[in-house]
Amino acid sequence: MTYNELSAAIIEVAIDIYRRLGPGLLESVYHTILAHELTRRGLSVQKEVAVPLIWDSLRFDIGFRADLIVNDLILIELKSIEEIAAVHKKQVLTYLRITGKKLGLLINFGEETLKDGVRRIINGDLDEPA
Repeated sequence: MTYNELSAAIIEVAIDIYRRLGPGLLESVYHTILAHELTRRGLSVQKEVAVPLIWDSLRFDIGFRADLIVNDLILIELKSIEEIAAVHKKQVLTYLRITGKKLGLLINFGEETLKDGVRRIINGDLDEPA
């Protein structure tokens, strides 16, 4: 599956969840349901993955936790807020750099429409296929 195919499948599932539930629930609800639905579709989903930050010989295990990592390729950061801010996009890009992942999806279930709440964030060149 290519990056584009995989990200399209993830977004399709997120849209279905949004259509059925709408905005306004806690992020943890969308997180749990999205992970469940992606797994049901045969995708490999890691939840709340602790990602250490390495600086020289120092290891910080308090770096961050990736909300979801799908097929060990796409990092997903979920929000349930009124609107995405520039800092959220920067956050995902930093997470991509730390993990070495190429593609991240920032999905905000709090937007008026989910179409307005999805951002693809690329770290470097995204050569297809994955």
